[in-house]
Amino acid sequence: MTTSLPETHDLPSPPAPQFRPDIYFVYSHPASFLAFSGGVGLSPVAPGTMGTIAAFPLFWLLNHYLSPIYFLLLIDIMFIAGIWACGLCGKALENPDHGGMVWDETVAFLLVLYFTPDHWTWQLAAFILFRFFDIAKPQPIRYYDNHLTGGFGVMFDDMVAAFFTLLCLAGWKAWVLSETYF
Repeated sequence: MTTSLPETHDLPSPPAPQFRPDIYFVYSHPASFLAFSGGVGLSPVAPGTMGTIAAFPLFWLLNHYLSPIYFLLLIDIMFIAGIWACGLCGKALENPDHGGMVWDETVAFLLVLYFTPDHWTWQLAAFILFRFFDIAKPQPIRYYDNHLTGGFGVMFDDMVAAFFTLLCLAGWKAWVLSETYF
């Protein structure tokens, strides 16, 4: 009994090599510049964490120069711009939620920092919690990550992670304050 190998035309073709964005790609269009947080998303190690860290200097700068209402308005504008940028960049990369697109982390953590007490321990706790929620994606964050598409889906699941981060921080603050007074 002889067995024959399948003809080569019956074999599935290997997947096309995925485009690896570089600094030229980031600076080629405003959408890619924004989606990659100015190039921070090109980090070979933990680009999402680097995008989150990028929110710190942005927060310190904006918090110094903007009134609270303008700061929140700017975060709204950054969110809307992120929907456009991440949607367009995701299409260009043929990957709707490419790991290098970190504008979602930057904007969401900027919102977290806005509502976090201005002390390094609170901000460190906020950073750790936000990264936990963004990486682990517990429900409902995972639901939104899996079901919302395009730029809105990229941006929204990180805003939900920001909400849960702030909820945990508020609970921690309430517990600490209750221990102080009793």
